[in-house]
Amino acid sequence: MHTGSPPARKLPTVLVLVGAILALILGGAGPALAHTALSGSDPADGTVLDAPPRQVTLTFTESVSFPDDALRVLSPANERVNPRPARHADGKGNTARVELSDNLPQGTYTVAWRVVSADSHPISGAFTFSVGKPSETAAAVTTGSPDDTAVGRLYGFFRYVAYSGLALLVGAAAFILMCWSAAAALRPVRRLLVAGWATLAASTVALFLLRGPYETADPLTSAFDLAQLGRTATGRPGTALIVRLALLLAAAAVLRWCPPARLADQDDEVQPRDLDLRARLTGAGLALGLAFTWTAAEHASAGLQVPLAVPVAALHLLAMGVWLGGLVTLVIALRAPGTGGRGVPAPAVGRFSTLAFTAVAVLVGTGVYQSWRQVGSWAALTTTSYGRTLIVKVAVVVLVLYVASYSRRWTARLCHEPPSAAEASRTPDHDQVRVAEMVGAPGSPGVTGLRSGPDAPAAGQSGDAAGSPPVDGADRYRRSLRRTVMAEAVLGVVVLAITTLLTGTQPSRAAAAESASVGAGQEPRVKVVTLPFDMGTANHRGKIQITLAPGRVGENTVEAVVYTDDGGLATVPELRLALTQPDLEIGPLDAKLKNQKGYWAAYDLRLPMPGEWTIDLTVRTSDIDQITVHGTVRIT
Repeated sequence: MHTGSPPARKLPTVLVLVGAILALILGGAGPALAHTALSGSDPADGTVLDAPPRQVTLTFTESVSFPDDALRVLSPANERVNPRPARHADGKGNTARVELSDNLPQGTYTVAWRVVSADSHPISGAFTFSVGKPSETAAAVTTGSPDDTAVGRLYGFFRYVAYSGLALLVGAAAFILMCWSAAAALRPVRRLLVAGWATLAASTVALFLLRGPYETADPLTSAFDLAQLGRTATGRPGTALIVRLALLLAAAAVLRWCPPARLADQDDEVQPRDLDLRARLTGAGLALGLAFTWTAAEHASAGLQVPLAVPVAALHLLAMGVWLGGLVTLVIALRAPGTGGRGVPAPAVGRFSTLAFTAVAVLVGTGVYQSWRQVGSWAALTTTSYGRTLIVKVAVVVLVLYVASYSRRWTARLCHEPPSAAEASRTPDHDQVRVAEMVGAPGSPGVTGLRSGPDAPAAGQSGDAAGSPPVDGADRYRRSLRRTVMAEAVLGVVVLAITTLLTGTQPSRAAAAESASVGAGQEPRVKVVTLPFDMGTANHRGKIQITLAPGRVGENTVEAVVYTDDGGLATVPELRLALTQPDLEIGPLDAKLKNQKGYWAAYDLRLPMPGEWTIDLTVRTSDIDQITVHGTVRIT
């Protein structure tokens, strides 16, 4: 190995690549969408009840679990009126129920809920119902995304760090065990292996500490609360993290029992080969176990065909690690001091090319299955966030495959290139990295004059520039390979970033199920009120049809159409509409209707509270005549 120290100490390439991974991920990360949704409740949102209910029941689109204070019912004075915690209703995993106190006073009650979906993501929300009549309420709850908090963002950060650590650890180990055992003697490669292990271990510990406050919305300081840590350890995500730590400790023990230097010192005897086989089998088992700690607690663990989806997702994750982490390892090896890009033997590059091609084929195959399982329809590719993100991922993967085709081309030429005299004088594999001087350095024998033809430099001409060492065909192929592999690795980082975003996005099938469930259980999406009025001439009456969409608290669209008594369209000089809620002394709120040449409309009427609203409609039938009619509409 080259023993000279570089003139200036540079940041290791692995740190640059890891930094790029995190920068890309964090730069495009946003709040994750809900992975389950509230599909119904009893009482329903906005309901006004004559008598107090005995219990509140929520129904979700998939199974849920309950952290502390998963379901709270708050009185108008912001006092809790459910003395006991939530439980599943009638043994159904997709329900949550709490019993209420007796003798509830009249007024508006707030139901605040926070549950954990089957794929381990917490979701939250709130709604109101009233007893007797609506009232003002002092209850204030947070209904934003659990991922859009300090704890949520920190938890997401360490999830992405964990993916990066897995890719580095699995990729470096696969490159050493499957492609070139002598790479273990290179210090940068060993550092890469250790960095992957340490990154994954540290992020796993951080995820375990943050899991409790992430689920319960407690402050960051509660991460070290022993009671909360105990509850985390008994949950499925916490158990998966504990198993991951145990597997990492086992991997550390294996590295101590069979250190990389021992693999690099292997020769052609039978015993070292057996050691290498055992190391490969052990490494494969540990890598598969690590992958299962993800798939057993995320998207694959919920939805269709879970027994098949979990192992398929594990293979997808491992293939990603072998490919992307292996690319990083190859970049490190090609640029490592002591090789100059020439010490990596062509057969090793060829073996990695085959391994990477296999990994990409597995990625494509498992990705197609996962896409079908999570998306469900062609239309969902463009109408859901998950589908649109998946399209971007596929486009980047296609670009990666295009760049990889050039890498395979340079690899094929390198494998068919006859070795230089300096390379032929050394034994293969591990002796490559023990040469005290880089191949091709000044004074290295037999570099020039090895080839003839258009690819060979002219006699007496340097390979790179005047005064630099001559470069043969193999050197040029290696340099081209370094460039394409680096480009492939950078694009692989983008793929990893998009993959991590997908794990935080609601699958398209779940979004469709949510829409169907909510649509089936909710009231009509518009409220229609028809009011008759006198048109101001003898025996002539008309009616006005008023449509509010969606007829719920918040911003609404109002459209009013005037009809004659026989059903034909009529025109009036002016139409004014106001809404009032007398019980709460709200209003009148002027809709500010505008004539749209055939009907009257307003598109920004904001209604602040649910309940019965009084409609006051004033119709001017002539320059001097007008009439006001009244009606009611229930806003939910």
